[in-house]
Amino acid sequence: MNIAELKKATEQKMAKSIEAFKNDLGKVRTGRAHTGLLDHVRVDYYGTPTPINQVAKVILLDSRTIGVTPFEKKLITTIEKSIRESDLGLNPSTSGDTIRLPMPALTEERRRELTKVVKHEAENARVAVRNLRRDANHHLKEALKKHEVSENDERRAQDEVQKLTDKHIGEIDRLLQEKEKELMAV
Repeated sequence: MNIAELKKATEQKMAKSIEAFKNDLGKVRTGRAHTGLLDHVRVDYYGTPTPINQVAKVILLDSRTIGVTPFEKKLITTIEKSIRESDLGLNPSTSGDTIRLPMPALTEERRRELTKVVKHEAENARVAVRNLRRDANHHLKEALKKHEVSENDERRAQDEVQKLTDKHIGEIDRLLQEKEKELMAV
């Protein structure tokens, strides 16, 4: 593997780490409703755990309420039970054949807990990026030992990998600050 390929692969993996971090941040709810909140909720559909969006239409009724309309009427109670048992802290109520999920207002204590969760996720993302840097530097040292690259090229490549690392960790920190601000806004 040459230096350009190594840098490209490392950058792609770092970008994937940031995408995973963004997805994790999306699951941490603020006072606003969004349909992605229910993505990891599974419903028992004829004995098979199925994502909720495959057995029902999930829409926003307003900025603080999610509406879930099952494709089959008999699934209403099953979906309600799955939502109640999830770790989202939501209390579904049914009107007709639509399940309404009002977002409870976040208490100060809950906001602080969520901020801790977000900081932990950010640290995990930083560690993932640093591990990718370590792997890239290891490959560079191996290439140097095998005399595939010169010392100058290896040093230059390590500097570039460090710049990639700094850039991606900066992006993680920026996303973290945005999410903290969003969480603490009343």
